Amino acid sequence: MLRVGLTGGLGSGKSTVAAILRELGAQVIEADALGRQMMEPGQAVHDEIVRQFGPQVVGADGRLNRRRLAEMAFGEGRLKELNAIVHPPVIEAQARWMEKVFARDPAAVAVIESALIFEVVRDAQARGGGENVLADWRSRIDCVIVVTAPDGLKVARYANRVAPGAADRAAIEADARNRLSHQVPDAQKAAQADYVLDNSGDIAALRAQVLALWPRLVEASRANSNKSRGNLSLQ
Repeated sequence: MLRVGLTGGLGSGKSTVAAILRELGAQVIEADALGRQMMEPGQAVHDEIVRQFGPQVVGADGRLNRRRLAEMAFGEGRLKELNAIVHPPVIEAQARWMEKVFARDPAAVAVIESALIFEVVRDAQARGGGENVLADWRSRIDCVIVVTAPDGLKVARYANRVAPGAADRAAIEADARNRLSHQVPDAQKAAQADYVLDNSGDIAALRAQVLALWPRLVEASRANSNKSRGNLSLQ
């Protein structure tokens, strides 16, 4: 088995890498999707967000007004407060998902796509949780893949994705730059990564890098699986 963390800043192309890895046979889960599920009405995360941020973040349908919540998080300096609510249960859900994946296939390559692997560590350490599992990604992930790209290109990709042709593109790009400012810079992520994929070119160049990396991930997973079976045989 191999627990892989796939990360990169906003607009870096990590979702594209995740899709290619899924095509190749990896099991992939998206941290953002988990977070969105937990923010639905009736979930503990939803209730805690409403308790801390107030009824103004709830829309007429009872769901969170994600735009207003983002304004409060990024524009009013409350991002760490929001992350402290969302990150712990998302990490727990990722661990449960991995357990199920490896129960089905001990040699699986399980990939967590998350923009905030290193940010989770940074924020946990800032809260004084140095011994907390959130503060040590190596305790829950075997290797990390970082997808990099120039910030200007990330901003353009984000704007093209969320509102192609929008009249208020300048505002969207400003929002993207603000979000990037809260993320760990690529250089720091790359320095801690096991593998770095450069997505400053086209999708063909990115795919070629993923195809070259995939056999190494499979081999590492098989090695871990064989090691685990060996340990079990000695007990």
